Amino acid sequence: MTQPRPDEFKPPQECPVFEPSWEEFADPFAYINKIRPIAEKTGICKVRPPPDWQPPFACDVDRLHFTPRIQRLNELEAQTRVKLNFLDQIAKFWELQGCSLKIPHVERKILDLYQLNKNVADEGGFDIVCRDRRWTAIALKMGFAPGKAVGSHLRSHYERLLYPYNLFQSGANLLVSWTDAPTPIIFQSFLDTSDKECKPPDLTERQHFVEPTESCCNSAHRAKWMRAEVDDLVVQSHTHLSEELLLKPVIQIAQLPCNHLLYSIPFKSLSQKMEELHKKANLSVICLKPYGCSQLFMNALVDLYMCLVCGSGSDEDRLLLCDGCDASYHTFCLIPPLHDIPKGDWRCPKCLAQECSKPQEAFGFEQAYRDYSLRAFGEMADSFKSDYFNMPVHMVPTELVEKEFWRLVSTIEEDVTVEYGADIASKEFGSGFPIKNGRFKVSEKDEKYLNCGWNLNNMAMMDPSVLTHVTADICGMTLPWLYVGMCFSSFCWHIEDHWSYSINYLHWGEPKTWYGAPGFAAEQLEAVMKKLAPELFQIQPDLLHQLVTIMNPNTLMSYGVPIYRTNQCAGEFVITFPRAYHSGFNQGFNFAEAVNFCTVDWMALGRQCVDHYRLLHRYCVFSHDEMICKMASKANSLDVVLASAVQKDMKDMIREEQDLRDKVRKMGVLHCEQAEYDLLQDDERQCAKCRTTCFLSAITCPCSPGQLVCLHHIQDLCSCPLTNYTLNYRFTLDDLYPMMNVVKQRAESYDEWASRVTETLEAKLDKKKSLSVFRSLINESESKMFPDNDLLRQLRLVTQDAEKCFSVAQQLLNGKRQTRYRCGGGKTQSQLTVQELRSFVRQLYNIPCSLPQAPKLKDLLNCIEDFQQHSEKVLMDEATGTAVIQSLLDVSFDFDVELPELPILRERLEQARWLEGVQQTSAQPSTLTLETMRRLIDQGVGLTPHPSVEKAMAHLQELLTVSEHWEEKTSILLKARPPPSIEVLSEAAEKVVGIPAYLPNCMMLKDSISRAREWLQEAEAFQDGDSIPLFDELSDMVIRGQAIPVQLDPLKHLEFLVAELQAWKESAAKIFLIKNSHFTLLEVLCPRFEVGAGSPKRKSKKAKDCSKKKMVKLDCLSDVEKALLETKDTTSALATLGEVRLREMWALSSLRAANESKLLPTADCMDLKVCVCQNPPMGAMLQCELCRDAFHSVCVRAPSDSRSAQAWLCPDCRRSEKPPLDKVMPLLASLQRIQVRLPEGDALHYLVERTVSWQHRARQVSASCGLPDLEENFTTSPSPVGKVSHTPSLKCSYLSILNIWFITVTVSSLMKIRNPVYFKMLRFLSLQDGLKKEVVNGVEKKAKRRLEREALETERRDKAKKLQNKRQKMNKEKNLERRAASTSSSPRSDFSQSDDSEEEMAMCPAEGCQQPEGDEVDWVQCDGSCNQWFHQVCVGVTAELAEKEDYVCVSCTISDGR
Repeated sequence: MTQPRPDEFKPPQECPVFEPSWEEFADPFAYINKIRPIAEKTGICKVRPPPDWQPPFACDVDRLHFTPRIQRLNELEAQTRVKLNFLDQIAKFWELQGCSLKIPHVERKILDLYQLNKNVADEGGFDIVCRDRRWTAIALKMGFAPGKAVGSHLRSHYERLLYPYNLFQSGANLLVSWTDAPTPIIFQSFLDTSDKECKPPDLTERQHFVEPTESCCNSAHRAKWMRAEVDDLVVQSHTHLSEELLLKPVIQIAQLPCNHLLYSIPFKSLSQKMEELHKKANLSVICLKPYGCSQLFMNALVDLYMCLVCGSGSDEDRLLLCDGCDASYHTFCLIPPLHDIPKGDWRCPKCLAQECSKPQEAFGFEQAYRDYSLRAFGEMADSFKSDYFNMPVHMVPTELVEKEFWRLVSTIEEDVTVEYGADIASKEFGSGFPIKNGRFKVSEKDEKYLNCGWNLNNMAMMDPSVLTHVTADICGMTLPWLYVGMCFSSFCWHIEDHWSYSINYLHWGEPKTWYGAPGFAAEQLEAVMKKLAPELFQIQPDLLHQLVTIMNPNTLMSYGVPIYRTNQCAGEFVITFPRAYHSGFNQGFNFAEAVNFCTVDWMALGRQCVDHYRLLHRYCVFSHDEMICKMASKANSLDVVLASAVQKDMKDMIREEQDLRDKVRKMGVLHCEQAEYDLLQDDERQCAKCRTTCFLSAITCPCSPGQLVCLHHIQDLCSCPLTNYTLNYRFTLDDLYPMMNVVKQRAESYDEWASRVTETLEAKLDKKKSLSVFRSLINESESKMFPDNDLLRQLRLVTQDAEKCFSVAQQLLNGKRQTRYRCGGGKTQSQLTVQELRSFVRQLYNIPCSLPQAPKLKDLLNCIEDFQQHSEKVLMDEATGTAVIQSLLDVSFDFDVELPELPILRERLEQARWLEGVQQTSAQPSTLTLETMRRLIDQGVGLTPHPSVEKAMAHLQELLTVSEHWEEKTSILLKARPPPSIEVLSEAAEKVVGIPAYLPNCMMLKDSISRAREWLQEAEAFQDGDSIPLFDELSDMVIRGQAIPVQLDPLKHLEFLVAELQAWKESAAKIFLIKNSHFTLLEVLCPRFEVGAGSPKRKSKKAKDCSKKKMVKLDCLSDVEKALLETKDTTSALATLGEVRLREMWALSSLRAANESKLLPTADCMDLKVCVCQNPPMGAMLQCELCRDAFHSVCVRAPSDSRSAQAWLCPDCRRSEKPPLDKVMPLLASLQRIQVRLPEGDALHYLVERTVSWQHRARQVSASCGLPDLEENFTTSPSPVGKVSHTPSLKCSYLSILNIWFITVTVSSLMKIRNPVYFKMLRFLSLQDGLKKEVVNGVEKKAKRRLEREALETERRDKAKKLQNKRQKMNKEKNLERRAASTSSSPRSDFSQSDDSEEEMAMCPAEGCQQPEGDEVDWVQCDGSCNQWFHQVCVGVTAELAEKEDYVCVSCTISDGR
């Protein structure tokens, strides 16, 4: 945001704006009286009518023709006009001396000659400024930048242009003798006093002479002053030779020297005189050798021309002849001396004084040469504004126009001329408001505006207006005036005639900007303008009544004059109040109307204005005395308030008139004569001296018929004796008194009430009335319907103040913290100060009303003063306790007053509490942290200085410094790399023990030392322990050791072990994991048990022995890992993995059975979802040999992927790369060398043992079945399928071969290690294709038998479930008795027998029974010949398989096979 220039106009404060309601707007005078207390403080106000109040524009536009006034903006402003007048005088001075004025430029701007002249005069004059070298100070004072030698330029310009003028003004150039003429210092070098002979310069060195202009007072001439800069105002001399004289060489009178130092002869003037002498004496006067050097010959005729200064006729070549009076002067005798001979007419000092002493004409506006219609003026105005601002008129901001206006009126460089159609009589062209019987036809809806009080044609003559008693029609006062404005056209500072009100309405057009000063500041504004422009008031004493002078509001405000502004828009009123100066300008083309009015409150000001006009010799618009007498003659029709005002004014008028008549009689005026002055025109009865309109009396003399004076100026009528004068009177005093008594009787009731009000308001001390008396007076005024007036408003205001004081006093006495009351300062939401309470108490005693709370408040004030004295004593005591301070504060709660001691007492209380907090914290070092110390120090810094606080602060600061030192040192020790030894840290920990503070880093140091010692003990136990540690324990120990900022020697060895284990895990992952596999190493190495779904047959069984442990939960891989970590050695880990293997067998069997059952021919193939794509079987299908699920060959197997050497596994079943055993054994051996257990290692160990065990069992089975030696290396390909004759003879049945096939495929597929024995057995069994088909057929038959038994089995299971639920409801004792009495029975018994028996107590006949525990154990019954019950988990049967398929135990399978 750009900063405003120092000289940029700053808008004054806005005046109040009122927006009346329709009810308030109905009566204009009542509303103006209502807003007057507020508005008259600013002098002007703006009133916005209700939005629907829009009177029609009734002016006859076609008939309206007017001649505007011409306004040159830079002549309007007072100070600018003073400068222009001064420049006019300077220009006239130099023009009369044969030179023209051009104002020089300094620092690229026109030099302000007026300011320069004024500053030099203020400093004491040219000589003093030169002597004291003050030109630089003057340059700074004029706003020039320092350090540019501007002072010397100013001196040069002053010496050339202003110094001669000032000498002329002082009269120093009117000396009569050379001996008496002092020579200025600056001109002594120009003169040679020894022989008074100077050599002028050569003609080639002379400057060009500037032709003078004809006039120096118009604006065009002023523009020439500023057109260019002239460095030196010197004129070139020119010698005029008469050709006629050259033809008559009779007498040689002069020889012109060929070289002049500074001057030349005024040859033209002298030759003319010689020619006149020649004609008289019949002589020829010639000049010989005009440019030679010879002796000057003079005769008696030449001696007739002598210098009036030195009285000598010598040096006639330097004699100048005045063109006004023919006086002669030497050029070097003039003060100051002339450099060269003027080219034009030259005036001597006496003629110059006569010309310049002529009084200036009074300034006024010229009338334009053109007569405008309203439309033509508007086109001109809009064109001017749009061209000036280079934008459409409606887009120019009002702020820009305002700033530009004040810039233009304050500069002499720019000459902008505008025109203003002001004071156009509405009587001639019609008002803008509609009037009755006017030419404008009013519609029915607009008839309400004809009688509206805000219609300016009605306002001045309404009953509340005093001007209704003025019979004459006064244009602009009782009849509205019209104003047609354009951009920059202005109305200058003025007050209305007779200091009356005025109201202005803007009918349409662009805004009008107003400035106003309140009436009480009128004299102050006049004094400021007279001080700043005294020259103007010397010419025109009544300058401010001419409406031709304006002054910048910022200038007036700088001298303390209150100025307010507003922008009046179309449809708005602006009201000015009595004696309120106002001015302004128009923003553009607009049409306004204004009129005056006077109310009752104006009466006293009206008489004062007449006296003021008499002093200024200004005419009156109407006779105030005549108006008063007419009002008195209609006393019965006046309202009481107006009658009272008329009675008071008439009383003053009669007293003054009686005094004047007595004075006149004493002076000798004896003749008296009655005169009907009310029948004469105002200009026929004006005082010849003061121009006051006479009415009651006047003085006339027979010698001066038609001329009269008022009684104040009897001495100014004529020179005749006073006995010849005649006193003319309108009424005798005997006539005036009865008129006043009639008015007095009319106002008697009001006067009686007014006297009682005045007495009540002016009562003192014990004579004051109570508040009820004031209220009764107000009620009386309302009951008698007295109109609103100043006395009633004052009574209401005093009553309101008394009621406020009553309320505030009551609140203070009640101790309630309520609204604060200030004398004349409004309301603020805070407490009273003691000084304000003291002032308030004084106010209670000063108001005219008596309040009962005043004595009580005075007692309260005394108590408060006692409190202040006690507080002062307490505060002076340095060892004051908290209780004493708190007690004083408690006492202060009863005072609803703002006490200055309270903040100090609270500070002392805060100090005491802070010291207490410091003591409590220091007593408990565990709570004294660095933050607490800093907080206490920060709090202490915020406290008011006190010795105890400073002492505690010093202790805290010392402790904080020590604590921060050790905190930083311990932090460095803890962050050191490599970390320090435990001995170094222990030494540092011992030093911080004595610090009484809680230090986190020191505590961390102690904790680190403690943890380091515990870790070292744990590491020692780890190295010396008998058991092999787990990898997680080792890793956790390493992590904990790394987190301890202490040097730990065993840590490196443990980190090395962890790194080896990580490397081992990476090697194992490379060997076992398939590329891009999502399985973890532990997931691949552990048995797979999480496959399959469904619930197996359950056989509820209670635990036999409560002392047995519960089975470990192994539902997911994380449970397996957790179980392995909880094992203490490898043996228990292998046992846990064995249990997982059983779950794997059970889960896999369930999955196989489910997949085979969904592939039976009875299933609907279209509803069957197989393969990874979950689509029905179609095309070439593959079946996984492990899970028995079907897959599309195109989804799971590439065309080139042929594996005839081994069974095909699906992607989910093939999890490992199945490395060879000889590659796995070194991996396991390397882990055993590390001597650290980890779950992957235990899983690998278990896997290797399973692989080796399976190989051993495979060899046993192959030997028992008569298979070839599996250790033999097959180098040839197996025989083709179908050639059974080449197969070796078997010792086993077909069923036994199929079982071997199932076990081989299942176990080998589950193993993650490649086994050569598996491949050999698989290749051999693949040749037994025929046997497999028979077995498969047997399986199909068995499936048919299962379907036949399905219905019967379902019924039996339902019965078993019902009986089982019934048994669960029996109590514990009955179950124990039945369990003890029961005998062992066959598992294949019927359901009725099994209900009464304790089947849960039976033993599982499976080898390696796992003895599962729990409330319910799932069982399965053999469908072979033994009918025995087995744990499902022990024989690897899932719940789904047990329900859908027949189970045959191993014993029955072998026996049936045999």
